[in-house]
Amino acid sequence: MRTLPDELVRPVLLLLEDLASPVSLGVYLRIRHGCWDDLTKMSVSVDDYLDSADYLRDVAAIGVLKKYPDLPYESERRAKAIEKWYQGEAQCYKSNERLARYLPVSGFSSHADRNECVSSFLEDCGKMIVQWIGTRPPKIEHLEGRFGPGGTYNDRRQPTVADKMTSVPTLTHDAWPYLFNWIGTSWATAVAEHHGKVEFVRGNRFTTVPKTAEIDRAIASEPSLNIFFQLALGRVMRQRLRANAGWDLDRAADIHRKVAKDASVSREFATLDLSNASDTVSRNLVRILLPRFWVEELESLRSPRTFIEKKWVVLEKFSSMGNGFTFELETLIFAALACVVSQRCGHKGQLGVDVFVFGDDIIVKDDVTHPLKSALEFCGFALNSNKSYWGDSPFRESCGGDYFDGKPVRPYHLKDSLDGPQDIIAFANGLHALRERLAENGYALRLRAWHALLDFLPSRLRCLRGPKRLGDTVIHDEESRWARPRLRNGILWAPCFRPHRKRIRAWGRYPEEVVLACATYGTGGGLAGGLTPRDSIQSYKVGWVSVS
Repeated sequence: MRTLPDELVRPVLLLLEDLASPVSLGVYLRIRHGCWDDLTKMSVSVDDYLDSADYLRDVAAIGVLKKYPDLPYESERRAKAIEKWYQGEAQCYKSNERLARYLPVSGFSSHADRNECVSSFLEDCGKMIVQWIGTRPPKIEHLEGRFGPGGTYNDRRQPTVADKMTSVPTLTHDAWPYLFNWIGTSWATAVAEHHGKVEFVRGNRFTTVPKTAEIDRAIASEPSLNIFFQLALGRVMRQRLRANAGWDLDRAADIHRKVAKDASVSREFATLDLSNASDTVSRNLVRILLPRFWVEELESLRSPRTFIEKKWVVLEKFSSMGNGFTFELETLIFAALACVVSQRCGHKGQLGVDVFVFGDDIIVKDDVTHPLKSALEFCGFALNSNKSYWGDSPFRESCGGDYFDGKPVRPYHLKDSLDGPQDIIAFANGLHALRERLAENGYALRLRAWHALLDFLPSRLRCLRGPKRLGDTVIHDEESRWARPRLRNGILWAPCFRPHRKRIRAWGRYPEEVVLACATYGTGGGLAGGLTPRDSIQSYKVGWVSVS
């Protein structure tokens, strides 16, 4: 029988006992008997509940291991992600076929089989986007490229900026005009002095990242030069959306959560979510809705192919997760569709007023739901019925905020392996937050699971109690149990379990010209010894942190 570590199983079983519902009992028995495949298939529907506490108890029972990466699950998560990727491509193919008749025409050509109502709707959406981002992007020489945090086509395993500048830069053939702008960068100077090579590739590389215990998330590793300038165009879209529409994507997630909470009480707004949204933005839809000069610029930087399962596949989608402008692009498209449909339903149809869009998270007036659903389906998108809420449902969800009649009902998901004391502390804090949410919903959860987790900590760490603002460096607890701080030089210091040693990639492993280029980009975080890659912490120790 497949098993999980005792420091995970014992607290989880105690939590399930204390949640005390038929669903938590079902989860308990599946864990006891090692029925992991059955466990991942368990779900509940909010429509079956009249009480927020009952719903949160059940969804918390199912959710605690839903995203645990080491769950001994039979199915191949990557294989499922690949299957879903191909489904997205098939969906985009159908969308491209359906939308082809509405592509812009020139000269004496025309599409006699167009539906005039659809043409008018798409034209209004295009005009809305023009109002927000203008008819043209900045000239290439005015774009300021930047490095993203993830890998690229040639750079894997948590590359730093220095690693990206040391490897051979890659780009697609259509992106060649950007070479002239790139040549003037410190990155290009470092490449010229180091090896002087640039590699043309056919597109991006398929890869996956963890999503749930059942399936991985598909993303694409873009060529390094492409994503350098994709991020620049994405930032321009973001800036113009803020300047011309008053919609700030840097603050939008907080606004979404506030609107969703209020709507769970008033039922004024619907919260909508799309299935596989990034992978179903078809080529023709972008060509129809965006201004010609924007399309040309985005086309030159997108990857036309993906390397997946040892072969190149020509893409039906316009861009995918991993592309530097995908998030802003899908926000523009969904916002335009939602605003125009809202206006045609008699509302203002204004971002930040009665339409709220953040990626594929959409909030509109409740009566707009069904017309918008039809418009989205025509454009090739599918509403995720499991994550979309409207009408008399007391539930609303957006941007990580779940609310039932105004009360928070977000479950806790254990997403990391329990590799050390720091992970146990993070797990304990997650359970503490869940207990507080249950209390807001009128259910008193016992602390048995929380205490069981602390039993696995060394005694010297169990006393490191402190406020939430210190994050997972302390164990969250009532203020009366916080560790006593010390006052030194007028500053209050609290004991905590903080990162001690980080994995550092010494500057000596990189060419001098790359080190100089990193200095011009402000990379390295002031470390004299080198760079720290993502997830670079190697060890923790008890130390002190300022709480003043």
